[in-house]
Amino acid sequence: MRLTDDPELKTSLFSLFLPMYLVTVLGNMLIILAVISDSRLHTPMYFFLSNLSFTDICLSTTMIPKMLVNIQAQNQSITYAGCLSQICFVLNFVLCENFLLSIMAYDRYVAICHPLTYALIMTPRFCGLLTLLSLGISIGDALLHSLMVLRLSFCTDMEIPLFFCEVVQVIKLACSDTLINNILIYFAASIFGGVPLFGIIFSYIQIVSSILRMSVSGRKYKAFSTCGSHLSVVTLFYGTAFGVYISSAVTNSSRKTTVASMMYTVVTPMMNPFIYSLRNTDMKGALGRLIGRIFSFL
Repeated sequence: MRLTDDPELKTSLFSLFLPMYLVTVLGNMLIILAVISDSRLHTPMYFFLSNLSFTDICLSTTMIPKMLVNIQAQNQSITYAGCLSQICFVLNFVLCENFLLSIMAYDRYVAICHPLTYALIMTPRFCGLLTLLSLGISIGDALLHSLMVLRLSFCTDMEIPLFFCEVVQVIKLACSDTLINNILIYFAASIFGGVPLFGIIFSYIQIVSSILRMSVSGRKYKAFSTCGSHLSVVTLFYGTAFGVYISSAVTNSSRKTTVASMMYTVVTPMMNPFIYSLRNTDMKGALGRLIGRIFSFL
């Protein structure tokens, strides 16, 4: 896994990715602390948002620290066991984010289309079960793909054209038959990616239809503002994730594939806190109070 041998480019990459990682961790940690510390945010929507922020921190931590070490090191490599572990963790957290985004869309659908029964449907127990189910499916799928990679044989001195071990690119480097692996990957992507995405699209069709039927303009604005942040994150995540697989399928350019993969694994987790905090009045207020308490404590 080689990034570059150019000393000046190494410095530029390190100067770019270290601040991005710190902003990702700090921004998502502030979201989590704001939700925990403010009782007004103890609702299903912010419970799922805090889980999404935690997933973003884990996803970035799985890749960027190792990449930063590799940039500074003479030997820009990762062990076979380390590569398999990275594949497993990246798949797990990407799938978790995918499921959480679909659950958050369902939460908004219930809140806007069925407000009278919202509290009866989105109970703390049900929200916890949805989160645990998402985590369980994600772990199972990630382990399955990792074990399927384990059965492949590889040639020596492999060079992965990305800054982390991405399962599709790793499989391309195998010397043995990869048909089963490819079938499994695209089948899992169709089910675990397609079904949640269809659920999000269906939820927002119902949400928009319900909002347009509202007679009070204030309620319309509030409904659009609460959904706007989530819809922005969904567009960013799915748009860049599809870009990775489309670019890897239609081009042999490692540079283009690297840029696409960086977008959904590095840029999206960094942007999520800004999207939610800048577009959400309740979150801005909670973050302001949290930062005020932190400075008063210091």
